[in-house]
This record gives sequence, structure tokens and C-alpha cells, in this order.
Amino acid sequence: MKFTALITIIRDEDEEAAIEAAKEAGAGSVTIIHGKNIGLEEKKVFFGLTLEENVSILLFVLPRKISMHVMKVLRKKFDLDNPENSGLAFTLPLSHVAGLDIKELHKFEDDIKSMI
Repeated sequence: MKFTALITIIRDEDEEAAIEAAKEAGAGSVTIIHGKNIGLEEKKVFFGLTLEENVSILLFVLPRKISMHVMKVLRKKFDLDNPENSGLAFTLPLSHVAGLDIKELHKFEDDIKSMI
């Protein structure tokens, strides 16, 4: 089974909804990293405080066949193609993976069999 890392950068307030949508689309476990989005344009300043957008980085390790489906669901649900949106999703191929849960591997196998 070939694996892919699906990385999705989403606004903090959309984190739970994104995880739920990804799991409904076949994703398993997720690693969440919190950060700040710094764009090309200067951020707004209010009473001397810079308003920065907090984001969640969701890292999924998925079989390649499932990763594209999950990415399409997230892309559509959170309108990631809209330039006004600060979301982003991309995949990276993984050549070696260790430490995946056996239950999750069986779930992936079942999901792939149901897709065929």
C-alpha cells in the first residue's frame, strides 16, 4: 500500500469541522499543529496590537487512493480555491512509513475495498 501525507492548513475556528469532514471521507488519525498565518500584505493593527490569523495544520498519513478523496472533500467544504480564503491543502508522497496503528491499516484496507 502506497502512502501519502495530506497537509491541510485551515483557520483555527474550522479545525473541528475539518477533522470531522476528513474522517467522514475516510481519514484516520490526525496530528494537529497550531500556528499563525503571515501573508504578503501587512496585517491590521488595532490599538498597537497586530491582528494575526491563527491556523491549524492538520497532518494525515493516508493511502494514496483515500488521500485524494479526503482532499477533494476538504477543498470543497472549506472553499480552498477561493483566494480570499486562507486555507491550503497539499499532498506529499511517502516512501517509508513506520508506526501506523494496525487497526487503522485494517480500516484503510476495508475503505479501499469498498471503493473498488
